[in-house]
Amino acid sequence: MLAGLGSFARICVSAPKFTRTLVDKSALRSVPKPRIFPKQVGKFVLPLDVSTPREFLKAIGRSSEKQLQPESWDALWKMSGKDMREAGIAVRDRRYILWCMEKYRQGLDPRDFAHEPKPKKTVRGWGPSVQNGKRIRSRRVKQRSKRSK
Repeated sequence: MLAGLGSFARICVSAPKFTRTLVDKSALRSVPKPRIFPKQVGKFVLPLDVSTPREFLKAIGRSSEKQLQPESWDALWKMSGKDMREAGIAVRDRRYILWCMEKYRQGLDPRDFAHEPKPKKTVRGWGPSVQNGKRIRSRRVKQRSKRSK
């Protein structure tokens, strides 16, 4: 009995584990240094100074600086998705902030990768009553028009 149990333990150890042990790898990575990004606009060079967490969050937009207020540069870059969830930030905003943090880590200018959120859909519900040039009517409306004749 014990001999069979020992072989089972060896099989379990050698088999790969399909669990996510390091869910948040971004908090373990190195903290990037604050940078100044020059940008040529006509004859002028406009610098973008990203040296504090507030300036970084303001540069990526979507009112991130109001949602998240880290104390220091290191605190921002050590922050994980779980920490942002505890701070009360919505999922879409968390994903956007983490995505922007990774782009900044790669050395890109926030003016190049920051963008506004997708606008809301103009057509809601079941769709427009006219689709592809044809008026769409439900079965209920068709039956009602047959009864009245």
